[in-house]
Amino acid sequence: MIAAVFLISLGVYLVCGLVFAIPFALIGAKKIDPHATHGSWGFRVLIVPGAIALWPLLLRRWASGVHEPPEECNAHRHLAPATVSRHEPQAVHAK
Repeated sequence: MIAAVFLISLGVYLVCGLVFAIPFALIGAKKIDPHATHGSWGFRVLIVPGAIALWPLLLRRWASGVHEPPEECNAHRHLAPATVSRHEPQAVHAK
C-alpha cells in the first residue's frame, strides 16, 4: 500500500515535471539565464531531464522574474577583496 502511494506520487511528480520541462526548455531557460539565450537544440534537449527533476525550483525562479543566476556564496567569495569584480575572473600574474 505504501509503495503504491509512493509510486503514484512519484509518477504525478514526473508527469508535472514533463509538462513543465518542455515549455521551460523552449522559453523559460533563456528568461532566467542570459547564457541560455543562444543555446542550441542539443542544449535544450539536455536540460529537459534536469528540468523534470527540479521543476518546482525552476518554476519558482521563472515565476519570480529572476533574470540572473544566483551568486555563489562561500568562504572564498567572502574573503575576496571588494574591489575585484565578482563576475569577472581575476587574472593570475606569474612572478
